[in-house]
This record gives sequence, structure tokens and C-alpha cells, in this order.
Amino acid sequence: MIQLKDILYKVSIEKVIGGTGVAINNLHFDSRQIQLNDVFVAIRGALSDGHQFIRQAENQGALAIVCEELPETQISGITYVQVEDTKMALALIASNFYGNPSENLKLVGVTGTNGKTTISTLLYQLFSKAGFKVGLISTVAIKVGEKEYGTKLTTPDSITINKYLAEMNDAGVEFCFMEVSSHGIDQHRTSGLTFTGGIFTNLSHDHLDYHNSFAEYRDVKKRFFDELPKDAFALTNADDKNGTIMLQNTKAKKYTYGLKTMTDYKAQILENSFGGLLLKLNGNEIWSKLVGNFNAYNLAAIYGTADLLGLAELENLQLISDLTAVSGRFQYFVSEKKITAIVDYAHTPDALKNVLETINVIRTKNEELITVVGCGGDRDKTKRPKMGHIASELSTKVVLTSDNPRTEDPDQIIEEVEAGVEPQNVKKVVAVTNRKQAIKTACVMAEPNDIILIAGKGHETYQEINGVRSDFDDMKIVKELLSQLEK
Repeated sequence: MIQLKDILYKVSIEKVIGGTGVAINNLHFDSRQIQLNDVFVAIRGALSDGHQFIRQAENQGALAIVCEELPETQISGITYVQVEDTKMALALIASNFYGNPSENLKLVGVTGTNGKTTISTLLYQLFSKAGFKVGLISTVAIKVGEKEYGTKLTTPDSITINKYLAEMNDAGVEFCFMEVSSHGIDQHRTSGLTFTGGIFTNLSHDHLDYHNSFAEYRDVKKRFFDELPKDAFALTNADDKNGTIMLQNTKAKKYTYGLKTMTDYKAQILENSFGGLLLKLNGNEIWSKLVGNFNAYNLAAIYGTADLLGLAELENLQLISDLTAVSGRFQYFVSEKKITAIVDYAHTPDALKNVLETINVIRTKNEELITVVGCGGDRDKTKRPKMGHIASELSTKVVLTSDNPRTEDPDQIIEEVEAGVEPQNVKKVVAVTNRKQAIKTACVMAEPNDIILIAGKGHETYQEINGVRSDFDDMKIVKELLSQLEK
């Protein structure tokens, strides 16, 4: 049985009331889950403060309370541990509670605005094909070898991360690839973990509803690299102007990848079509089923990471050429009447621009490019007009629609997106609030050889309106609609 003193290792403690040599059962930061002999960690969140629920945790049988502020009255038989920062404490406690599982495998974190899911998922795919037992913690799924679990956050809470890493230890997993979000770094969800390496993809406009400025957003990302140990590697996109900033204070071994500059891992695009990419990776010619400039960057990062993790070059190249697209990331199909429908998660201005530019490079310009796009509610509002500007500038027709409006009025969101449309592009744009109707409108507009891009939700299989999630799958819907219309 694990004792309270065992899980407090490395935690910055200000005061302890009660004994620490007591056997504990479980660990929670949600007071509703507390049972007899559990530890409750009071976290200050954006919506509620865990300190308000200390009494509830005590009443439900908590054996220990970890908090920043001690309650006015303490109950005999309960140990109170006062710490400077409960988010940081939770990360260290969770790691200790599960036996520091990140130390027993090679954990690689992927951070940046775009490309995190693709890189981490494809690395999982590549190392699995190479015969290793692999773990994945991503926006799309958590995987322990072949076993898959659902997930709601890009970077889960510290307890969840360590719980799955411990399960990976038990399953004999050797490598784990993990998306590391700015929220996750800022809230210390990844503190206390031992990373073998870190990958930086790129930085563009996102999450400014959470971070006060772009500089703050950048510096939070940088903190992940600042905290890497000296025997780890830091692999950064040298073509992104923030790429070198990530490496400024890291103790890790520094490596670069890119398309435009001299780098350790250099990709060069020889051919780019809907069929895939013909690339040169460090002078080696390979064909990939993935499409677009942004995927050339992703593949350079994957190639570099696999090399740094010790995969032989020939095997690395062979496996890269066998990788298949990640769910909701430039996923496409061609209908019977030769209409190409593409579903992509692009929900930031930069990601939308990348996808539309990729399509425009590939298409002949004799066909229409019809974009269906919206913006999520209760999120960064400043990007909305930018999304409208980019969609209308780089498409021949645009259907503005609802994304996940959450608690906001979808029509108001659409108006804010529409505000970015330049006068010369106004005639290209229509607004259809209902997302299914918007996709149907695009399908009705499309002629043979035209291209429909449905952006923003990608892999998501739901739409969230006023706290209710209902089934909604962009790819499934566009396939059904085109099939019905073409009959």
C-alpha cells in the first residue's frame, strides 16, 4: 500500500498538519470522486476553485487534502498539506503515485499550433509497423499498444496521463508519442514527466482567448523545451520564425528540420498531387500517400524523430512511404461524378490557409473550390474575421456555417467571420447556419471535377450546441449527400 509521504517526493511543501506515514487509496482533484482514504488536491480552475470543495472531500472520507490555502478549521485524522502551486503539486504527486511511469519508456512530446495530431499519430503508426509496442496520447485517441480509449482534451490532466503511462509500462510499451498543448504546459499537466524528446511544429494565431497575447502563447510553448533534460533531444521547425526561439534555453540536444533552410533533416518537394507527395528526405527520394506542403514538414519531423530514436535509415524511409492519413486531416474521397470532397480539421487561420494553398497548387483552376467553414463558440474571437478573409480570398465559393457554437449564438459567430470578407469577395460568400444544410448547399453547387473543402471539425464526430453534443461527422455526411444527389 502506497503511503502519503511516498507521493509527496519533490513537491514544494509549505506546511503539513497531521501525519504523512498513512496508507492512501486513490488520488483525485474532483471532490465528487473522493472515497474513503483518498487524497484530494484542490485545483484552481477557470470555472471553479477546488478549495471551495474541501469540506465535501472531507465529508466523503478524504484522508489527505493538498491545497494552497488551508481551511479555517482542520479535522482530526485528516492530513493537510499546504503547497505553493497545487497544479504543479498534482503533476508530481500523480507521477509518484503511479511509480513515475514516464521514466520506463521513451516519451516524446509534440507541441506547436498545427501538426501535433498528425505527427504524434503517424509516429505511433510508424513505430508500430516497425514492430515495437507503442503508446499514443493525442486529440483523437489514447492508445496503449492496440488498445484504444476515447479522449476529450489534447493533453489530459496529470492523473489521466500517468494512469495511461503506467498501463503502458504494464503492457511493455517502449515508445509513447504525446501531443503537448499550450493549456497543458501552462497548467503543469506535463510537469513531472521525463521526456526523451520534444518536437516543435509551428506557431500561428490560436488560443488567444486563453493566453493574453501571442508572446505569452509562444513563451508557454517555449517552456516545454526549457524544461527538457540534457540527455533529451529538441527537434524544431527551422522555417518557422519561432523555431529557433524554442531552442534558446533548452539543455536538450538541438536539431532542426525544414524545407527552405539548411537543416539536420531536410525535405524537398519534387511532386505534389492528390495522389500524394514525391519527396527528397536528406537526399533520399520517397513517395508518400500524404498530400500538401504542411505534410512535407510533418514527414521531415517524423523522419528526424525516428532517426533520433535509433531507427535505421532504410527502414525509416520504407515505413514513411507506407504511412496513411490521420482521421480528419486532409481526408478526401472522389464521388462517382468526380467531385472531390476533403475534410480537414483546419480551425486556425494558418491551418486553413495551408490547406487552401495546397489545394490551389494541385488543382487546374478550371474547377470550383467550394469551402464550407465556421468558427467554434466560446473560443478565440479575434481569429474569426481572419478565417473569413482567408476562406473568401483563396476559394471560388464559400459557405459560412456553424462549427461547435457551444453557448454562443451561431448567427453572431458567422457575422464575425463574415466581417473579414473583402468587398471584392462578398459575392462568393453565402451563409447557411445549419451545418448539414451548408454541406448540402456545397454539394448542390458542385459540378464534376469541382472540389469541396469542409474545414474546422475534421475527426470530430459530434457538434456541440448549448452544452449538448449530438452526432455529426463531416465525412459521413458529405459522402451520403453526394451519393443521394448523384443518384
